[in-house]
Amino acid sequence: MKLKHLATGLFLTTLLLLSTVANAQIRAAFVYVGPAAEMGWSNSHDIGRRYLEQTFGSQISTEFVELVPEGRAATDVIRQLAEKNDIVFTTSWGYMIPTLRAAREYPKVKFENITGMRLRDNLSSFADRAYQPRYLSGMLAGAMTQSNTIGYVAAHPTAEVIRGINAFTLGVRRTNPRAEVQVQWTRQWYAPAKARQLAQQMIKQGADVLSHHTDSPAVAQAAEQAGIYVISFHSDMRSLAPTAQLASVGHHWGPYYARSITALQQQQWQSGKHWLGMADDVAQLNHISDKIPAAVRQQVEQTETAIKQGKFAVFSGPIQNSRGSTLVRQDEILSDEDLERMNWYVDGVVGDLVSF
Repeated sequence: MKLKHLATGLFLTTLLLLSTVANAQIRAAFVYVGPAAEMGWSNSHDIGRRYLEQTFGSQISTEFVELVPEGRAATDVIRQLAEKNDIVFTTSWGYMIPTLRAAREYPKVKFENITGMRLRDNLSSFADRAYQPRYLSGMLAGAMTQSNTIGYVAAHPTAEVIRGINAFTLGVRRTNPRAEVQVQWTRQWYAPAKARQLAQQMIKQGADVLSHHTDSPAVAQAAEQAGIYVISFHSDMRSLAPTAQLASVGHHWGPYYARSITALQQQQWQSGKHWLGMADDVAQLNHISDKIPAAVRQQVEQTETAIKQGKFAVFSGPIQNSRGSTLVRQDEILSDEDLERMNWYVDGVVGDLVSF
């Protein structure tokens, strides 16, 4: 009889402990390379952070540190956050090594680094397939250029950025085989003055459509001021470029972050590489302008459906590089491993490929 009571007591205690763990407040921290409140990359992640607060309410507390330099300078920030949080999301490729160091030092804390290549039991990597909507936005840009010169302001030549340039150019060439995409580099993620300067320089050289991979709205503002078109990245920038914006390529991070927090609550969080695309509604093409001809919008919508259904791959052959050599043969599709190592331009890209 005593054994029966003991077993019942242990069972109830276990349930109580599980319930306590499930209902315990999760503490989550975010590290941003740019400003949280300004349109751009870091703002898209901060929208995801606020999504967590709205979704989980009192079950979660969040904090963030913005404008954190990449490299060694980030190490102390990540360590400080690991001291008081259950999970730390580091939202730039340049935080990969500092995040790895912190993961080694704080094995009970979970870490997730965006686009990173390093994994541990407590360190995950996540990213979105932004190259998918990039391709679609390139189709729009190719259809709308009159000069056949499209400007692209980019920050750092990581594989992610190069993928975006190449996908965009493939889309441009699909609707306009004569157009070229000119690339200029800021060498900083957040450098509004430099991005604006490069955008204005390319406008003077004949570009009548712009796009960018930078963490500010400077390129969109330059396009609006010059009276040309722009494909915005990271955020919808219609409020700053109401006549210039043709569409925006964006990220919806909230559901992914919520999935990680739920897994942590249920003690089911596992390390891995998580790469989500348009089918997951994480990478998105939004706010297509009515200025785009109906036939082009329909073609883009059909291609988007094919991407989501797995019937079309952006990097399917034949694809030539910028030197005229075929790197992807007919009926061949680049693997994720190939995409993660991409360090070459497709045909149609003009500009230097600098080193990171």
